[in-house]
Amino acid sequence: MNTIQKYTKSLITIFIMLLAASLSACFNDSSSGTSSPAPTGGLLTVTATGPAADAVGVSTNSAVTATFGDAINADTLDTASFTVAAASEMPVTGAVSLDAATNTGIFQPSGGNFGASTTYIATITTAVASENGKRLSSDYQWSFTTGTGADSKAPTVTSTDAADGDIGVATNRNISANFSEAIYVPSVNGSTFVVTDVNSNAVTGTVELVGTTAIFNPVNDLATNTEYTATLTTGIRDLAANTLAANVVWSFTTGGSAARGPAPVTLGTAGDYVILAKTGISTTGVTNITGDIAVSPAAETAITGFSQTRDASNTFSTSGIVDGKIFAANMAVPTPSMLTTAISDMETAYTDAAGRTNPDSTELGAGNISGLTLSPGLYKWSSDLLIASDVTLDGSANDVWIFQIAGKLTVSNGVSVILSGGAVAKNVFWQVAGNTTFGTTSNVSGVVLSKTLIDIQTEATLKGRALAQTAVTLDANMITQPAP
Repeated sequence: MNTIQKYTKSLITIFIMLLAASLSACFNDSSSGTSSPAPTGGLLTVTATGPAADAVGVSTNSAVTATFGDAINADTLDTASFTVAAASEMPVTGAVSLDAATNTGIFQPSGGNFGASTTYIATITTAVASENGKRLSSDYQWSFTTGTGADSKAPTVTSTDAADGDIGVATNRNISANFSEAIYVPSVNGSTFVVTDVNSNAVTGTVELVGTTAIFNPVNDLATNTEYTATLTTGIRDLAANTLAANVVWSFTTGGSAARGPAPVTLGTAGDYVILAKTGISTTGVTNITGDIAVSPAAETAITGFSQTRDASNTFSTSGIVDGKIFAANMAVPTPSMLTTAISDMETAYTDAAGRTNPDSTELGAGNISGLTLSPGLYKWSSDLLIASDVTLDGSANDVWIFQIAGKLTVSNGVSVILSGGAVAKNVFWQVAGNTTFGTTSNVSGVVLSKTLIDIQTEATLKGRALAQTAVTLDANMITQPAP
């Protein structure tokens, strides 16, 4: 090889080495001094926080948690990248840790306590990276306000699905339990939530916490016509480290078949209300409501037309047209914190319903399903949905329908959504991005998860739940919560 060839080859080698070094530096984590791999695509997300955003009445001895959508590089999560601070003040001194099993970052204040009656802002910076190099698009922040003291009250289980003693349970459904308050994510796992058969053999499955709901997902379908027992142990605790007072145990028996349609939407504590709204609930005419109603963060003045009377406890009100209780954010403890959790669960449920993939039908009827009979499944529309004549949902008591509507939902005057074949209202979910309108004397069944207004017009009836991220307006309606 001549001198010119040797010289040229050397230059090419040096160029390649410099290029490789430059590319490597592009992916270096300069904020922490550690190296992260090139991201594989997409952004890192925060999927849940504890306390929830805008939570009020938070106990002063609460931990602060952020759960991520990907496994986290532990070296990037520390007291610089996860901070909690009162407005215009230095960050609170504390310790930050990572629960790798649940992808949850945990901030614990030094001494175990925050200040009373103080608003704090929690921040996750873009220095946090996943194990495959993903980062947040920008710093993630949320705020919460503490109450007057520490929490020493044990969390409780408010409901389960399947319920204790249920029979004919679908063999392909998850088992879940709803808690009374926000739960410490790492405490819900395969050791604290177990399902066993009649021979005490553990069912293989995965466990996760969605909002305030613990979900056990069996790897395989359960056996037919078989009794199972579910157990939640005292290892489960809230954000203030209060554990369940005792193990919670319930049993159920499967039926002979699997359910059709997608898994039900997890409502959490939002499912405790027949009407739940953020900005207001109003009624005119002779309305009749069965179940609890609530607004938050709006005050009770946003609930109009009910002629309600505040209970002596100052935690709820009553009305002659509501067979249940009326709650608002400006009532006495523990109502504000309870409603913050419910609103957060409602928003989580909306996101769950909107995020379901692989629809059984897309753009059915070009947005007009009038007169159709629909089998269980996931239905999706990219704009408005109109129901101008009766629609029938035909299926069994275990079957599920989810309707994803990117625009408005309109049910015309006098039109009914009919359930047949044993179908039940609690398993029908209407996820609506635009306004929802139920026309005069219409009759609808199902859980309405609306991003905006739910307008139920004169003498229309709803058997289900109206869960709105703005307001619910009523006019001489009958609203009845579905059977559990």
